[in-house]
Amino acid sequence: TSPTIHRIHPVWKYIILTEKCKIAAHLWFVFFVVCTKKVQYICIFIHFRWFHPNISGQEAETLLLTNGGHGSFLARPSKSNPGDFTLSVRRHNEVTHIKIQNTGDYYDLYGGETFATLAELVQYYTEQQGLLSEKNGDVIALKYPLNSQDPTSERWYHGHLSGKEAEKLLLEKGKPGSFLVRESQSKLGDFVLSVLTSEEKLENGERKSRVTHVMIRFQPDGKYDVGGGERFDTDLLEHYKKNPMVEKSGAVVHLKQPFNATRINAANIETRVRELNKTADNTEKAKQGFWEEFEMLQQQECKLLYPRKEGQRPENKSKNRYKNILPFDTTRVTLRDTDESIAGSDYINANYIKNNLDDVRGWQHCKVYIATQGCLQNTVCDFWAMVYQENTHVIVMTTKEVERSRKKCFRYCPDEHCTNDFGCIQVQSLEEHHKKDYILRELHISRLDKMESPRPIWHYQYLSWPDHGVPIEPGGVLSFLEEINAAQKYIPHSGPIVVHCSAGIGRTGTIIVIDMLLDIINTQGR
Repeated sequence: TSPTIHRIHPVWKYIILTEKCKIAAHLWFVFFVVCTKKVQYICIFIHFRWFHPNISGQEAETLLLTNGGHGSFLARPSKSNPGDFTLSVRRHNEVTHIKIQNTGDYYDLYGGETFATLAELVQYYTEQQGLLSEKNGDVIALKYPLNSQDPTSERWYHGHLSGKEAEKLLLEKGKPGSFLVRESQSKLGDFVLSVLTSEEKLENGERKSRVTHVMIRFQPDGKYDVGGGERFDTDLLEHYKKNPMVEKSGAVVHLKQPFNATRINAANIETRVRELNKTADNTEKAKQGFWEEFEMLQQQECKLLYPRKEGQRPENKSKNRYKNILPFDTTRVTLRDTDESIAGSDYINANYIKNNLDDVRGWQHCKVYIATQGCLQNTVCDFWAMVYQENTHVIVMTTKEVERSRKKCFRYCPDEHCTNDFGCIQVQSLEEHHKKDYILRELHISRLDKMESPRPIWHYQYLSWPDHGVPIEPGGVLSFLEEINAAQKYIPHSGPIVVHCSAGIGRTGTIIVIDMLLDIINTQGR
């Protein structure tokens, strides 16, 4: 995908153009649920999806030259030597294919270091740059994995999940007969069926559930089997739902209900949304699809619990719009150049959020946001001090000052063509542009105690996002984000984008997450 922000990735173009955008509206609903969990960081882990189990050398070249960049790579089974593998790497505008030997005991590049698994080999040469080279000495850079598509869009597929993680999920939240499918961690290209079996009676009389793991093998002819039995194209699970498996111990393994994942691959988003949008029939439970996913997301625990002591200090309590929504001490914005004799003078209810992406075009992209609450009358000076301190040029406001007769944010922008002083910061409103869904205010800020040129500020106030709701037209949000990113790139070395709603976690988190997802799609392709 072109890096320019003026082009929307084809995946998102589908969402915008689909019939009346009903499907996309559901997506915002899901995004909102995710973000109500007080998103502070988003970590993207790419495991072994660089392995493409069923493509030829020509198809690998097409993929790398179309979707990759210099240093992009993928691994695939060798067509000429069954059992071996090939590492295909893009080097500028051509593709190099490196043979990987599988002896049955180890993997190597026909000489040199040996590895117990293919994954370890790839990880080693990815981390140890410069070790791979052509015969003429030219270095082959292994930098950016080109991910494969999921083998299925079925919701019982959990991708890269370890055996222990599968057991934990099924034991804690599954029922006897719940099952899921995951990638095999021991043999790339194969899969594992994890099933919660019926309770078994222990010697002490207690009953305990257990999880059975069944290997699903991918065969060279593109079919799958379980333990060398009958081969299937895509209906393997349907067969074993009707014909239960029997373990060596004689225990019967029943596949009753799928344990669905909430993960989603952007490349498969069209199919996934269609499946989530299905209407329940009389044979299924009343609530499924988006409602079911909503409930599953709500049940997830927040495991990243960081201290929030600064916001709880007596001198800082009045600076919080909501007493239970406080910034993390580890990532909070600390105000500088304040009067240290005044307790809490460095405090503002705001957190840094960073999105680190290794761009396939060869440079590291790090976008920084500041998520904060809507200003209070007693914090508006701190807000503008933060904007000045952080060299911010873009402010995103996703709330109105008053919604449903409740004050959501103190008005901190001067009226058009007016100037207001907020502490030592002077804010001048130059012009307002009223768009369909938002207002763009062009502002200038400057320090009253310094002789310097005013700094331009673009203030975007989105008006079509109701509190505790979702936008009716999601395409407007994407256009809104395009404008924001264009403004952010206009001035080199701009500071963080400041984003706020009222509390600073719902609409604020959603805007930041969507922008991160768009960056991921633009940099990683899928």
